[in-house]
Amino acid sequence: MAIFENLIGPITSIIDKIIPDRDERAKAKLELLKLEGTHEMRLIEARLQAIIAEARSPDPWTSRARPSFLYVMYVLILFAVPMGLIAAFDPILARAIGEGMTAYLAALPEPLYALFGTGYLGYTAARQWGKIRGVEN
Repeated sequence: MAIFENLIGPITSIIDKIIPDRDERAKAKLELLKLEGTHEMRLIEARLQAIIAEARSPDPWTSRARPSFLYVMYVLILFAVPMGLIAAFDPILARAIGEGMTAYLAALPEPLYALFGTGYLGYTAARQWGKIRGVEN
């Protein structure tokens, strides 16, 4: 339960900031402590440990998979800038390119988008956990 113990401090400070009522804060903290021994918390902890293990892997394909996937998504999003410039000079061409991209992105399976969201959140959580532990900068 080392991960949970490291998370309890930041979570309780967040509870202190977002719940103004003292009694409600105490109830929320008690629920958090009850969550510690549950099966759900063990599953969350196992997932975080798997993410951290992958990030620390000496294999560059494994350790860089999540950041690389994020970079691909960033490139897709940043492609809007040149599309705006194309639209300024040739709106018909920009519309055709946009329709083609929309059709392509709509054809991608929904689980891929879920994978992106999960990878993004998991990578962010692992980085934050590493920073708290002093392992990463």
